[in-house]
Amino acid sequence: MFERQVGIDLGTVNVLVYVSGRGIVLREPSVVAISIRDNKIVAVGQEARDMLGRNPESIEVARPMRDGVIADYVVTEAMLRYFIRKVIGRNSLFRPQVMISTPKGVTSVESRAVHDAAIQAGAKAAYLIPEPLAAAYGAGLPISTPTGSMVVDIGGGTTEAAVVSMNDIVVWSSVRVGGIRTDESIIAYVRKKYNLIIGEQTAEEIKINIGSALPLAEELSMEVRGRDQVAGLPKTIVLTASEITEAMAEPLNAIIGVIKQTLEKTPPELAADIIDRGMVLSGGGALLRNIDRLVTKETGVPSFVAEQPLACVALGAGKALENYPIMRRSLSTV
Repeated sequence: MFERQVGIDLGTVNVLVYVSGRGIVLREPSVVAISIRDNKIVAVGQEARDMLGRNPESIEVARPMRDGVIADYVVTEAMLRYFIRKVIGRNSLFRPQVMISTPKGVTSVESRAVHDAAIQAGAKAAYLIPEPLAAAYGAGLPISTPTGSMVVDIGGGTTEAAVVSMNDIVVWSSVRVGGIRTDESIIAYVRKKYNLIIGEQTAEEIKINIGSALPLAEELSMEVRGRDQVAGLPKTIVLTASEITEAMAEPLNAIIGVIKQTLEKTPPELAADIIDRGMVLSGGGALLRNIDRLVTKETGVPSFVAEQPLACVALGAGKALENYPIMRRSLSTV
């Protein structure tokens, strides 16, 4: 009874941790700062993210997760250990049971890497749950019934669309396009149009402040500072929301494409359920203005953003661990 049950959304951009009985207790960027001289970790999470683009040569700031899978095993393990200790305390007598979300399309090697990293980081037992299933569970969809529920999880590195029924995924599609790719498209657009070089954090701020999936009725604008590509000197420009909509068109089309792919594969009975109920958008990408309207316009299926889009996967992972005997059949074994 003293055993902690922990659900972790191990994302490319953010790590969210759910603890049974306490809800979401931690949300930090999945960024790690490492000292190059002695290969030691300097900072993890928000502290490390604040260094992005501002770090000296002696410190490397990296994202150990890429496209939802582990790109650097040692750093991911250290990051997981840091977050688990932060949540349950350094001197806890009981090691926690952990449920970690992974993209549906990962290979068995990638799954094992996540499982082993969790065990090495201090978990007593580690289970893996596919991200779209966790997102549907966390969004409060009736996944245990024989009716079809569709979820689109727009994460930092990947977007996954899936139809869920009877506690499992019926059909799914995924594309390695997400929040990071939209930020990169903004960086490329600003560089090409204005000869201005901006960083990742600036691009994300632009997306949050004035980004929209569809043109806005009332135009928004924002002052942006960066380095002039030609003169090499600091420069300020003004960007508008319509320019950012144009900049993000390509990654948004890839997201729409993966939703259409999933709908094409859906059995007719479940397709009828989805038209009745619509689809739910989760993940950080679901916070983009008008993304639900764009999906509805392009697919003809009503869509709406989950109540807590960022927390859906972590909540679902935690709930699945609490109901492990029921969910066992749908979870991947390593």
